Amino acid sequence: MGTTGGRRVGRPRAAQRPDSGLSPRDELLAAAAELFTTRGYAATTTRAVAERAGMRQASMYHYVSGKEELLADLLESTVTPSLAYARELLADDTSPAEERLWELCRTDVELLCGGSHNLGGLYLLPEVRADRFAGFHAVRAELKDAYRQLLAATPAGGALAKSELELRTDLLFGLIEGVILVHRSDPERPVSVFAEATADAALRIAGV
Repeated sequence: MGTTGGRRVGRPRAAQRPDSGLSPRDELLAAAAELFTTRGYAATTTRAVAERAGMRQASMYHYVSGKEELLADLLESTVTPSLAYARELLADDTSPAEERLWELCRTDVELLCGGSHNLGGLYLLPEVRADRFAGFHAVRAELKDAYRQLLAATPAGGALAKSELELRTDLLFGLIEGVILVHRSDPERPVSVFAEATADAALRIAGV
């Protein structure tokens, strides 16, 4: 790597883009998020992702191993913030469990529907069943269990048999993840209002 006028010269970009302030890896993730959700995962090539991020395809592999790594990171990014918040809510026993459950539902929906791209739609890809995405499935399972624990801590949830509790958890969690399809039908709907209405509906499913 050479220098020009005392300035260090990095890998050349394929095309000049406005400075986003993002790291090269984050630019690749942003490009992948756009292309995976508009063109489709299978139809998107690594070359297309690199070009959209403003770099050469060969340079892309300096930051990521390929499309699967980008998809795995994007999937996990839809879950990890909610999981971190769920852990905080579980540790806080000063508020009623039903209030904490409602807050988790609302926050989770805002995360899933509030981004620039409908990343939740990527959950439905058949490729996501591969072992490569075990990390995503692990954090998703932990988030679902946090929903179960909060539901079990409510008066209504505490009265349920184990099998019924599991069923209510499946239904509640399914509603939250299913908002990606509802939101897609009307993307102009205010996300905050949508999130609160979904949280209300989730608690009705929970029997609260």
